[in-house]
Amino acid sequence: MTQNENTKNRPLKDCIAVVTGASRGAGRGIAMELGAAGATVYVTGRSTRAQPADTYGQLLALSDMPAVPGSIDDTAEEVTRMGGRGIAVRCDHTREEDVKALFAQVEREAGRIDLLVNNAWGGHETFTGVFDAPFWEHPLANWDSMFDRGVRNHLVASRFAAPLMVRAKRGLIVTTTFWDRGRYMKGNLFYDLAKASMTRLAFGMAQELKPHGVASVAVSPGWMRTEFVLAGHKTDEAHWQERPALAGTESPRYLGRAVAALAGDPQVMEKTGEVLRVADLARAYGFTDIDGRQVKAFEM
Repeated sequence: MTQNENTKNRPLKDCIAVVTGASRGAGRGIAMELGAAGATVYVTGRSTRAQPADTYGQLLALSDMPAVPGSIDDTAEEVTRMGGRGIAVRCDHTREEDVKALFAQVEREAGRIDLLVNNAWGGHETFTGVFDAPFWEHPLANWDSMFDRGVRNHLVASRFAAPLMVRAKRGLIVTTTFWDRGRYMKGNLFYDLAKASMTRLAFGMAQELKPHGVASVAVSPGWMRTEFVLAGHKTDEAHWQERPALAGTESPRYLGRAVAALAGDPQVMEKTGEVLRVADLARAYGFTDIDGRQVKAFEM
């Protein structure tokens, strides 16, 4: 293989990335696709093979699952198997000292960070099985899980990553969110507020980072077939097409391919501050989901 061929097949071979909340779901899909593009990926989260996260009891009961799926160890191995280098680092992103230690390790081992994907999300921890209800009927615990263990996670990680990127005068921060052109997500005010806050966080960071050559964007997938979604529909990734209700879903790796495309775009600064839908990025960059489809954008 020539150098040009290697660069084409592994366009992110020189990229140092951190993907938070990557034990499962969106984070796992993102980490895997960054690995497929050749990146070194620090895979973070609380779930290890030896000690899974213990805050999902309510959701596990609703999903009829015996244990929380996935771990940072599993994801890191997948990153390496797909052609990158996966490094599992246990990190509770609600603990500032954990996050500080994570980025100190990245700086010590890699000397820099090129890409931070903010994805650690605690909103599932208080899910009661009811998404659509008036705000006065949703438990106030949703505020704590979605803001203190969601929005705050993104801000804390960005605070430690930003100085490293500013010093290098380059870098990209991707914040995973949900966005449908500013429409209100009727039935879950807490979720709507949290996702709007994440979108605004990405926008605000972009304004302060732009003079330093660092980009910040929010990226919105559609309805993803995460492990919990599949379990809720009593199916798995091999058989989801047998469930008509899941026809419009996309795999977490579709989002991963969007993030990889942004990370490999030398003109990504032109998009800084924007909210980007995965479906729109698929058309712009020419990628598909793992089943070959360009899934339409989810719209309310």
